[in-house]
Amino acid sequence: MLFVGVTKILVTINEILTAGIAITAFSLLLYALTFNLRNRVARSFAVILFLITVIFSAESLGTTATNLVFIDFWLKIQWAGILFMPPSYLHFSDALLSTTGRPSRWRRRWAVRISYLISAVLLCLLPTHYFLGPVIVNQNPVPFNQPTLLTELFTAYYVVLMILSWVNFIRAYKRTVTQTSRRRMTYLVISAAAPAIGSFPFLLFGADFAGNYSLVFWLLAIVVNLFTGTLIVGMAYSVAFFGVPWPDRVVKSRLIKWLLRGPFTASMTLALTTIVRRAGDAFGNPYSPFVPITMVVTFLLFEYAITLFFPKFEQVFLFGKDQKELLQLRDLEERLITRGDLSQFLEMVLAAVCDQVQASSAYLLSTVDGDNEKMEMIARTGNPNFDLDSLDGLADYLADMEPGVELVNWNGDLLFPLRDGEGEDLLVGYLGVQNANDGLVEDTEVLHAVHLLNHRAAIALSDREVQEQVFTKLEKMDAQVEMIQALRAAGRYDRQGVLSDETTLENKELSQWIKDALTHYWGGPKLTENPLLSLRVVQQMMDDKENNPANALRTVLKSAIERLKPEGERKYTSEWILYNILDLKFLEGKKVREIAMRLAMSEADLYRKQRVAIDAVAEEIAKMESLADKEVK
Repeated sequence: MLFVGVTKILVTINEILTAGIAITAFSLLLYALTFNLRNRVARSFAVILFLITVIFSAESLGTTATNLVFIDFWLKIQWAGILFMPPSYLHFSDALLSTTGRPSRWRRRWAVRISYLISAVLLCLLPTHYFLGPVIVNQNPVPFNQPTLLTELFTAYYVVLMILSWVNFIRAYKRTVTQTSRRRMTYLVISAAAPAIGSFPFLLFGADFAGNYSLVFWLLAIVVNLFTGTLIVGMAYSVAFFGVPWPDRVVKSRLIKWLLRGPFTASMTLALTTIVRRAGDAFGNPYSPFVPITMVVTFLLFEYAITLFFPKFEQVFLFGKDQKELLQLRDLEERLITRGDLSQFLEMVLAAVCDQVQASSAYLLSTVDGDNEKMEMIARTGNPNFDLDSLDGLADYLADMEPGVELVNWNGDLLFPLRDGEGEDLLVGYLGVQNANDGLVEDTEVLHAVHLLNHRAAIALSDREVQEQVFTKLEKMDAQVEMIQALRAAGRYDRQGVLSDETTLENKELSQWIKDALTHYWGGPKLTENPLLSLRVVQQMMDDKENNPANALRTVLKSAIERLKPEGERKYTSEWILYNILDLKFLEGKKVREIAMRLAMSEADLYRKQRVAIDAVAEEIAKMESLADKEVK
């Protein structure tokens, strides 16, 4: 009786582990398909994960089947996955070796193709009795197919291909570059053994042992499944770094969170639900209401715990020495003032000012570096009667005012200067009020409240300006940072990888070079010393421009801009917007405010569209350069 009870417990544990391996493999397959599909190693590993999912899902479902037809069906599905394990491992090892700088030549490539072909032929024989014999059900702990001669030949084929795969693994290990890469390659080579061993049906050759020593058999099955599930995660951890440009901490954080929220939570939910259901069976209540309750509560508690504790885990174990900097970046993300946040806050301030002085409407004008010549309206409330064309007149009017004035009356509007919140007395804008109650404006308490609101608006404007400067610097860094991360990804396992992407830097900097050249379009060092002068298309143009590099580059830029010009007469519609921005800003040299007014857009929107226009010019010049190269060849 005790022996039977212990055996049932071991069987339950093994079933939970088998289902857990299938869940883990499927979850990691989704991870590979989501984040790392472009890399050859990850794609070949995804094939292995798919096969593991098929094998262990079929095994899990087969153990619950009672009908002989269904048992045979699930065993055949399991074998379909097993048949393709050897070629998938050979494929994976070939991709791994190629990543370390040893390209896949014809021998390795054809070996992979032939192995897949052999497995496909065996798959066609699977429904027949040539490859597998009949199902044996009652003589052993679990059903299995009686082996045939082809089954034994397949076993030899399985072993040979696995040995060849490990030869490639070891060669790849010896070619790794850094200490970190070699450590991860070690994890990979060791972990790869578990799925290869755990997937093979050893019951074909150990049926007598399993029948005579069922308790030992189940203990061995549990140990093998534990190692298989754990080492699959180890393989996935090592493969997750292949070909991705993200820092290691990002890869680790993303993978660990994926594992916790996916297979760990699902497996624990399945385990506890199964235990509760089996306990109900033992007490004669197979339809226990605690089963769905356990399922829901377990899932919610694990998700809650992950959400609550993972950020702290990430700080302690993943951030390392960079913890302070990364926490500052995280705080910046949470405290960031977006344009929408700023607009909403300023509208609240304007509404509060209107309430204080009983005004019908109010508006807010921002300046750049305290320059009244560069003003734009960024917020309003009510329906202010304000003509944007009068900003130039307002700038002239304010220029004649004495510094330090706290209130300006302009055409009946009351203007409150907004000064830098840090006490530097830098003018950041004006808060305008229309149709205010004169009596309330002179009231001391009301003025104090208005000044307090003005101060808060000034702080918001100052902080937003600082953030804009940060974003500008980040945009300048983006290309270089992206290149560095790409080089880190390329050089993790290949000595030549750090050199392979050097030429991409020029392509990423092309837009910046074009912007510099257009800024000094009519003369200046950014034009005469621009790296674009080395382009073949510019060199060819010099023959027509009396060997004058500046004129040649100027002609190429103008030609690229003209390519963006739509057909027909010039208009100020969305179709013409990129051409109009380039022509007005760089070729005609108009001021930003004038261009924004003519194109009916804000200055901030104009700057964004200008970046798009410059990128479009970069694409056209790249096409011209490509055409020039073809002409030379």
